Amino acid sequence: MSASGSIFKQGENCWVTSTATFASPLIDCANYYRALHSSIVKAKYSIFIVGWDIDSRIRLLRGEEEANSEAPSIVSDLLAWKAEQNPDIKIYLLRWDSSLAFFAQREMWAKEVWDEKTPDNVKTELDDTIPMGGSQHQKVVVIDDELVFSGGMDVSTNRWDTRDHPVMSDERMGPDGEYGPLHDVQIVSSGPVVKDFADLVRWRWLRVAEEQPIDIREDALNGADAPKPASWPDGVEPWFENVECALARTIPFMDEVEPVQEVRHMLLDLISQAENLIYIENQFTTRQEIAEALNRRLKACPSLHVIIVSSYEPKGKFEQEAFWASRIEFKDILENGVESDRVTMTYSSCEDMKGRKAYKRIHSKVMTIDDKYAVIGSSNLSNRSMSLDTEIDTVLHGNTDKNRKQVARIRDDLLAEHTGRDVEETAELLNQSNPVVALLEGQLAHGYVLTEVNDQVFTEQSNTNIFRSLSDPEEPLISLPTMDGNATPARNPRRRTIMIAIGTVIVAIIAGLLVWASYSIAWLSSENINAFLEKSRGTYFALPTVLMVYVIGGLLFFPVTVLSLAVAAIFGPIWGPIYGIMGALLSSATTFGIGKLLGNAGLKKVGGPKVEALDEKLKTSGIVGVAAIRMLPIAPFSLVNLVAGISSIGLVQFLVGTFLGMFPPMIAKGLVGDSITQIFRNPSPETISYLVGGIVLWGLMIWGSQKFARYYQERKQRNKAEAEECVV
Repeated sequence: MSASGSIFKQGENCWVTSTATFASPLIDCANYYRALHSSIVKAKYSIFIVGWDIDSRIRLLRGEEEANSEAPSIVSDLLAWKAEQNPDIKIYLLRWDSSLAFFAQREMWAKEVWDEKTPDNVKTELDDTIPMGGSQHQKVVVIDDELVFSGGMDVSTNRWDTRDHPVMSDERMGPDGEYGPLHDVQIVSSGPVVKDFADLVRWRWLRVAEEQPIDIREDALNGADAPKPASWPDGVEPWFENVECALARTIPFMDEVEPVQEVRHMLLDLISQAENLIYIENQFTTRQEIAEALNRRLKACPSLHVIIVSSYEPKGKFEQEAFWASRIEFKDILENGVESDRVTMTYSSCEDMKGRKAYKRIHSKVMTIDDKYAVIGSSNLSNRSMSLDTEIDTVLHGNTDKNRKQVARIRDDLLAEHTGRDVEETAELLNQSNPVVALLEGQLAHGYVLTEVNDQVFTEQSNTNIFRSLSDPEEPLISLPTMDGNATPARNPRRRTIMIAIGTVIVAIIAGLLVWASYSIAWLSSENINAFLEKSRGTYFALPTVLMVYVIGGLLFFPVTVLSLAVAAIFGPIWGPIYGIMGALLSSATTFGIGKLLGNAGLKKVGGPKVEALDEKLKTSGIVGVAAIRMLPIAPFSLVNLVAGISSIGLVQFLVGTFLGMFPPMIAKGLVGDSITQIFRNPSPETISYLVGGIVLWGLMIWGSQKFARYYQERKQRNKAEAEECVV
C-alpha cells in the first residue's frame, strides 16, 4: 500500500501516481463529442489527439446543437477553423498507421486527407512503430496542457450514440449504412495528472515525427487547488475533486523501448482488493489470467459478487472465433466452483413497443472495485491489451467520502442504463445482500435489460484456431533475427506499403490476363477481327457484329484505334464512322458501368485525395473535359472508361463528351482506313492523296482539340476570377 492507502506502486502496477483536481466520466459518444467540441473551441495554445483512428468526416454535434453552433461540427472543419482563427495554436494528430483489416471503416489516405483539409499549423503523423499484430490503442486528447480526455473512445466511424440508445436512429450512420446501439465511456480530467498525459503524447509524437512538438506550458493550471481550467467543456459538472489517480500502460517491445505491462498488474492487484462487488463492462473478455484471478477472489471472499457486461453478437469470423470462443473459456473459469447467484456475464438488449430488437454493442473498458477504485481506460480484458497493444488506463482511488460515492455512482449509473432503471433504484438493488439476483430480477419489458451470455450459439469453441492467434495474440506475429542472435519484432506494414502492394498485385493480374488473352484467344488479332467483320458486310448482322466486337474488345483492353481503322476500312468512309461511334459508345457505357460498380465497392477511396481532386476536375469540366480526353490519345480507351465510372461524372455527360471527342477523329480515321483499303485494291494518286489528307486531318483535329481545351480552361479561370472580384 502507498502512503495514501491506495495499492498504487509506481514502476510495478502503474507508470505514475498523481491527482486529478477535477474529473468526470463522459458516458456514450454524444456526450464525449459534445464536450470535445466545446474544449477544442476554447483551446488557445495546443491540441494533441492520439488515437486508434482520427476520422476527418466525423460530426461532433448533432441536431439543434449542430445547427446553432457558430463553430463547425465536422472535426476536420473544426480543427481547420480553429487553426485559421488562431495561427499561433499548434495541433498534432497521431493516428495508428496500419489499417488493412479495417479498410471499409477507416479513411485509407488519412494523412493526405488531413493535410489537404487543414492549414500548416495542424500536423498529422501515422504511427507505424507498433509490432506486427498489435495496434496503437491509446485514445487521448490533451487541450492546452490543462485538460485531458482519455478512455475507450476514438473520433471514428460507427461510434456516435446517445445514452438512451434507441433501437433505430437516423443519426447512427457509418460507411456501411446504419449501425446499432453502441456504448462507450471516456473521462475528462484537469489538474496535475494532465502533465503526465502531456508527457505521454509528446513521447508518442517524437517516436514517429521529425518535428519537435510545442513545449509543455509552464503556466498551465496543474496545481491540486487549481480552479477548473478555461478549456473545461461547457455543461460538464465534475464528479470527482482532488481524486488520487494512477496511470497504467501497456507498451510492447518496439524499437528498443522497454516493454511494460502495468495494466495487467494493476487489474490483478485491484481484483485482489475486492470485498463486495466487482463491476466490469468491457468490449472483450478473453484473458484467462483475469478470469482465474476473479475466481480466486470469489472463493476467498464469500461476500463478493461479480457483474460483467459485454456485447451479444460478434462481428465477423475473426471476432467470433477469437473473442467469442475465448469468452466461453473465460466464463467457465470464472464460474468454476462458485455459486451461480454470485456471478453473471451479461449483455444488454432492448425490444421496443413495435417488436424491434437491438443489442447494445459494448466498446467501453470500465471496472469498479466496491466503492474504492474505478478504472476508465482503453484496455480490453484480452491478451493483446495486456502485452501487445499500446494502452493507457486511468485508475481513480476513492480517497475521500465524496470520491468513494462517485466511484459507486459510476457503477450505479452504468448499470441503470443497461437495465432500464434510474440510478437511485439501481443503487438500492446493488446494496442488497445478493446484488446479482436483485439486478437481474424485475427488469421491465420494452427497455434495456441484462441477459446472461450464451456464446455457444455463435461458435463451437475450437481451442486451437488461426483466428485466435491472429486476432488476440500476446506476442508479435513476426520477429526478425538480429546480428547479436536475439530477435526484434517486425512492425506492422505501413499503409503506403500495403497500398503499393495491392496496386502492384492488381496491375500484375490485369497484365497477366491480357498477356494470356493475347496468346490463348486465337481470334484476338487484327487479322482475325478484320476477317470476322468482313463476313458481316452487306448483311443484317453488320451493326450487331460491330457492336459486339467493340464491347468485347473494350473489356479486353483491345486498342480502339485499331478497331476504328478496321471498321472504316471494311464499311467505308460513311458507314464506318457511324458504326464505329455507335460501337465506341456502347463499349464506353459498358466499361463505365463496371467502373461505377468498382467505385461503389470502395475502390475510389484507395486512390486517396489526389484522385478525388482529379475526380472533381473531371466532374467540373464535364462534357468538354471528356471530349478533350477523347481527342488526345493520352490513355487507353477502356482505362478512361473505367476511371470515369469510378469518378463522380454522370453517364450522359460522359457519353456526350465521348461522342464529341471521338466522332470527328473517327471520320478522319474513316478516310485513312478506307484509303488504305483502296490503295491495296487500286493504287493511284487519288487514293494516296485521300490517305495523306486523312492523316493530316487527323493530326489537325488533335492539334485543334488541344488548343480548344486550353482556351476553354483559360476562359473558365478568367470567368471565375472575375466573379470572385465582383464578390469582393
